[in-house]
Amino acid sequence: MKKESMSKRKLQAIETKKKIYEAARQLVIKHGFENVSVDSIVEAAAVSKGAFYVHFESKDALAAALVNDYTNIADIDYKSFLITHSDSKSALDILILLTEKISDFIVINIGFENMRILYKAHLTKTINTESAMSYNRELYKMFTEVLERGVRQGEIREDLPVDSLAKHLILSIRGITFEWCIRYPDFDLKEQVMDHFKILLYGLKK
Repeated sequence: MKKESMSKRKLQAIETKKKIYEAARQLVIKHGFENVSVDSIVEAAAVSKGAFYVHFESKDALAAALVNDYTNIADIDYKSFLITHSDSKSALDILILLTEKISDFIVINIGFENMRILYKAHLTKTINTESAMSYNRELYKMFTEVLERGVRQGEIREDLPVDSLAKHLILSIRGITFEWCIRYPDFDLKEQVMDHFKILLYGLKK
């Protein structure tokens, strides 16, 4: 009986945490992270403020969980996208398509307001954004694999290390996304990223 009671409490705790997380996620999508308070989260989740702090040390800790999950969701989305493309496509074409997919994900799924807050978090270190920044992130592996394929197929010059190239390509996306944040709304992220990548990849052609 005692074991059953413990299991019930554990399940309730898991359910409460999920309710808080989902309420926060929906509010952040709608209003942007900085415009969402702990009070608004617990009200939307229909839980007490005490319950919030049982599961999350702070609003920033919840934000770190959101960043981690969005990073994983993005990388799964990119990987699925790559798998659907035929092996007959050139590595350079695949890189262009992948870059287009990333631009769409940033604009549609994350949005300007949350992207701006993420860049601020990267700089101030108030939120743990390591999952999005880590060189062990799946996104780096995807770029590296496509570049390696390009070298094997004789499309891409082999005098530059592919892991370094992958970092530089992702660095360029980050830089243009930052430019989007400071020039919004008079800056088309997708258009600028695509134009920039075509210039970069042209220089990599063998």
